[in-house]
Formats: sequence, C-alpha cells, structure tokens
Amino acid sequence: MSTVLVVTEQKYDAQKNAAISRISLEALAAGQALAASLGADCAAAVLGDSSAANELTSKALSRVYLLEHPLLKQYTPDAYNKALEQLIRATSPAWVLFPHTYQVRDFAPALAARFGQSLISDVIAIRPGPTFVRQLFQGKLNAEYHRAGSDSAPGFISVQAGSFRVEDLQPGTAAIEAFQVELADGDIRTKPSEPFRESAQTVDLAAAPIIVSVGRGIREQENMPLVESLAQALGAELAASRPICDAGWFPIERQVGSSGHTVAPRLYLAVGISGAIQHLVGMKGSKTIIAINKDENAPIFEVADYGVVGDLFEIVPELTKAINSAKS
Repeated sequence: MSTVLVVTEQKYDAQKNAAISRISLEALAAGQALAASLGADCAAAVLGDSSAANELTSKALSRVYLLEHPLLKQYTPDAYNKALEQLIRATSPAWVLFPHTYQVRDFAPALAARFGQSLISDVIAIRPGPTFVRQLFQGKLNAEYHRAGSDSAPGFISVQAGSFRVEDLQPGTAAIEAFQVELADGDIRTKPSEPFRESAQTVDLAAAPIIVSVGRGIREQENMPLVESLAQALGAELAASRPICDAGWFPIERQVGSSGHTVAPRLYLAVGISGAIQHLVGMKGSKTIIAINKDENAPIFEVADYGVVGDLFEIVPELTKAINSAKS
C-alpha cells in the first residue's frame, strides 16, 4: 500500500519542552484526508526530539518515524534535507506533505529537487485526482496543480495554515519507529546560532480559538480600549489589519493578512475592517466570522457568516455589555 508522509515541526515552551506545532497537526489532518482519498496509509516524521514523537502515538497513523541525530537537534537545511532524503528513499512514499512555514520554505524546495520534483506550496485545498489548490495574486485567483514528472517519484506539497482543521485529525494508535540517519559534520555548510527569542508578550494567533480583530474603522488609537474590552469579555486574542499595525497601534505580530498571520479560529470578530483581499486571505478560513461595519457594501460581508451594519462605536459597547451580563 502506498503512503502519504507528513513531515512535522516542533515548538518549544519557555522550559524548552517540545510539542508538535499546531500547523503540523493541520498538515497531518490534510495528510490523513489525502491518504483516505487514495486508499493509502498516512505516516508522520519527527526530527530531533522523541518527546514530540510521543504526542503522535494517539493519532491514526501507520507509524511515526523518529529521526534522531546530534546534528538534527538544531535546524539546518543541509541536515534536514539529507536526513529526509534518506527516509524518503527508504520508505518510498507517494506524497510528502509539510506545514507551510518559514522553515519549510527554506529547505523543502531543495529536497523536492533531489527527486526531480517541484514543491507545490501553500496549498489551501486538496481535491480528487489528486488536485491541489493554491491562491495567486493575494487570493484573487485560485489555481489547480497536478504533480509533474515520473509517477515513481514522490510528490511534494505544503499546506497553508488554517486551511485544514486540527479537529478533523483522526485519533488512533501509532507506533514509533526509530530511523537511523547518516550525517557528518562535513555535510553541514551552515552553523546555526541560538534560536531567536521572541518577547514574552508575543502570542500565537494561529492557535487562538477566538480573535477580535480591528481595522481602520476604529479611527484613532485612543479608541482601542473599546475593542480591548470586547476581547476581554470574550476571552479572545486581539488582532488587527495592516494599517493598524503600520500605524504602530498594535505590534506587528498581531497582524492578520497576506503580510501577517493566517488564522482559522472558531470565532473571528472583525470590527471596523472593510475586508481588503490582503486581509481576507489571512482569516477567511475561520469557522465562524462576524463582521461589524457601517458600510453595507464592505467586502468583509462577502465572507462573513453574520454581519452587523452600523456604527461600531454604538454596537461594540452594547455587545460587550451584553456578553458581560450573560457571564454574570
């Protein structure tokens, strides 16, 4: 039986404990769906940390390959490419899936080239065929892609954050299989430095279940407490469109859109956001979208599940008041 192999990434907490990243779990859900459509198995690969591999033993996977080596403890493109090339040649998967991250963009195209293939990147949907859908011109067009080249070579794709849901990941049991890789110091052409340490205030918007996002309709920075109170009432994370972050009213790590984060929370509440395509590509995968805008023709209403046409300065305080009242 053919196999779909999903290459996962890890995230680390302040104590340096490893866990599989959320976008990797989304990629696993995509891998399971692709495998089911092809009548294939789905397997996962974890590089460098056995504790993260243990997290996947409760998923419906044929096996979890653990690639451990001192040279894999810190990411380098050379080590990842050589290690994964050895795994892929030994296991011959039909497809190799990745989460679409900065790290994957760094090494995966070169890995695909080793097999005479191209990486179909930033995929938002998988259709029968299989056909892979990705967006062009900041989401204005959808393009369909098929694998080119020999059928004997695996296909390589990466999936966009928020396009597949962790909730769709099928539970099950999977055994960890250690895979021995051959690496030498001479294989590594770069020397990694210490990982970048983000500020303690930085949040992972991609993992937030509820997001309140604000746009230019808020008018002035002094009006921000209005949406902050709403977010606090909902237990939500705050986000913003690009103009708000460009103005310095919110830190850049809270920007949603084509030049910021792609998010897919259970609830996305857009306050005073018109819905330019650059913003929509970052949030239209949200499970439920509520928009508040005074312009009834605002593009945000085209993707919203619920729309409220009106003055946010009247609506938001009343909504916050109603939420707090319901909670008390």
